Amino acid sequence: MIVTIVFNAQAQEDNSTTDFNKWQVRLRGLAIVPNESADIEAIGGDTDISNAYIPELDFTYFFNKNLALELILGTSNHDVKAVSTAVGDIELGDVWLLPPTLTLQYHFDAGMVHPYVGAGLNYTIFYGVDEGPVADDVEYDSALGFAIQGGFDIDITDKWFINIDAKYLWLNTTATVDATTALGATVEADVDINPFIAGIGFGMRF
Repeated sequence: MIVTIVFNAQAQEDNSTTDFNKWQVRLRGLAIVPNESADIEAIGGDTDISNAYIPELDFTYFFNKNLALELILGTSNHDVKAVSTAVGDIELGDVWLLPPTLTLQYHFDAGMVHPYVGAGLNYTIFYGVDEGPVADDVEYDSALGFAIQGGFDIDITDKWFINIDAKYLWLNTTATVDATTALGATVEADVDINPFIAGIGFGMRF
């Protein structure tokens, strides 16, 4: 009798720790909408950064049914312009952003729909800079920022699901514009990009 009770208790404990998939992978389409502003030295003005639409891949590891860690991978290209400066609008070409983001999430269980919220860190690397027709060179400092997110997974089967997700990143960088040829000066700007990111896609549990 004691053996049976111990066996049943062990079986229930094993089920409680294994009755969930430890990994998820999602493929999403994203809309990236910067909420940009800038403090540009010497010439004043503001910045205009274009929206971007990209595919994105992310991986999620579950510690238990509710607590998970998500790594978000994607890269986007944005056109950049300095606007309303003392010398008018200045085209600053385009730049690629690689912003891997790691968030700690809490998942709620609501049957076929699984809402979640998350918060974490983002580290953005700027690369592939095209300085445009005016500047001799443009450099962007890599930046560490904070991220929050919310979304939900909708079950199609036990394995496959639809995902809808939204994030906001606090992202700031210093841009150094070498405009020696056009303006006879190098100008620095403190730039807030702060993108809102909306995504929809499919996921798989395994």
